[in-house]
Amino acid sequence: MGRTGAAVCSAVRENFGVSGTEQLDPGIAARLKRDRDGLVAAVVRQHDTGEVLMLAWMDDEALRRTLSTGRATYWSRSRGEYWVKGATSGHHQFVKSVALDCDGDALLISVDQVGPACHTGTRTCFTDELPVQTGELFQESHR
Repeated sequence: MGRTGAAVCSAVRENFGVSGTEQLDPGIAARLKRDRDGLVAAVVRQHDTGEVLMLAWMDDEALRRTLSTGRATYWSRSRGEYWVKGATSGHHQFVKSVALDCDGDALLISVDQVGPACHTGTRTCFTDELPVQTGELFQESHR
């Protein structure tokens, strides 16, 4: 399900009680490079250890809410709605900082994570390590 066009954004804002006057800072909005659905990837990490916890998606409104409340707010692509991390699970993310990458197409959200970050109940969503060729022959051929 794609989320394109100003009409969709307007309808979503009306459904979630966001007035048309509350907008993301125009200077920040101008730097974002969104995908075709108006979203930017948000990599979330634990602020004091650097542990990568999860990947989520934000549109301008989710980023505005996050920056203005200090609570991580994302756009759920599967449910088609905003969600504040921890609102139902109790596994809150208290935002310590937000950084925009050099291309403007990804955000790094540093949080104080309370409880597991993953909906499966694990600390991080990145638990399934894939095999990587690391032998000496491979390393020698790439020096």
